[in-house]
Amino acid sequence: MQAQIKLGRIFGIEIGLHYSWLIIALLVVLSLVGQFYTTNPKWGAPVIWATALVTGLLFFTAILLHELSHAAVAKGRGLPVRSITLFALGGIALIEKEANDAKTEFWIGLVGPIASILIGAVCLGLAWALGWSLAVAPHTPLAAMLMWLGVINIGLALFNLIPGFPLDGGRVLRAVIWWATGDAARSTRIAARVGQFVAFAFIVFGIMRFFGGAGFGGLWLTFIGWFLLEAARASYAQVEITESLRGARVGDVMTRDYPVVEGQANLQAFVDGHLLRTGQRCFIVEESGRAVGLVTPHEIKEIERERWSSVMVREVMRPLDKLRTVKPSTPVAKVLELMGREDVNQLPVLQDGHLTGIISRSHILRLLQTRAELHV
Repeated sequence: MQAQIKLGRIFGIEIGLHYSWLIIALLVVLSLVGQFYTTNPKWGAPVIWATALVTGLLFFTAILLHELSHAAVAKGRGLPVRSITLFALGGIALIEKEANDAKTEFWIGLVGPIASILIGAVCLGLAWALGWSLAVAPHTPLAAMLMWLGVINIGLALFNLIPGFPLDGGRVLRAVIWWATGDAARSTRIAARVGQFVAFAFIVFGIMRFFGGAGFGGLWLTFIGWFLLEAARASYAQVEITESLRGARVGDVMTRDYPVVEGQANLQAFVDGHLLRTGQRCFIVEESGRAVGLVTPHEIKEIERERWSSVMVREVMRPLDKLRTVKPSTPVAKVLELMGREDVNQLPVLQDGHLTGIISRSHILRLLQTRAELHV
């Protein structure tokens, strides 16, 4: 999931927001406002709204800490973490590599709920110190804020412990099955199937609650179920694709007959003589017979059309030494994962520092289609 709003970096990890976060943030604040008006109407509108806003912001800070705990364990286990994105149903840490063993997967999955439980327990403890108890509602904005932060964080931990992949509990389930069977792919299939069952249960229960008079609460459960169902299906499809690509290497799939354009050519000549005439979308840029970069329609679109005749290809190309590259021996499954993570459609293939070919999504898709047709 890509973040549309960048917030900065923490320990080298890019932090961002998905647009859907704005919707859930508004709903959380409005729900808290309604709750505070019900329990403490004497506070007045300014205090109630301020307390709700601060509580909402601190809750999402807690979600960020939840995801940072995942990232910390992943990095401690040698797995690079690229970013954390907050979205409608919480957050997601983009870990660039899959866990190499069941133990790593187990602790990455479990540490998030542990962090949320600790945050919730601290908040409830502070609220109790300020006079809150199960028999006595909080009378001050600070105590109410801490009480609700405690309840919400513990609720978040319990929700994430549901054993449905890709929830944290699903990752823990996957790790346990992986440890028991020694088969990572099989464990992912089973955890994803359980995730689909859990998602269907959420959807059915949400619809029943909606028609039973729960209103938005029922629809919200249905939405959560739908999201979990799509995520579980995507996880299952991913493992099937990975298994289909087992044994395939870049050198088996790439093309060595890649289109070339001279770096000294202007963009107008390149567009007219290459892009529009051949329909090819990726060209290697050469100078003095040496590959120096890559150019696609994406780079061309960044330049005003009136300047095409005066701008050279070498000025807009992406230099080869700045691109992510792969080797002929790289597994194709890893390349597909890299393309998705980097949001690119093709990658140069280098051997001993020399360009030997290009691999694209279309090459991989053709391989998948052929293997599917032959059921291998």
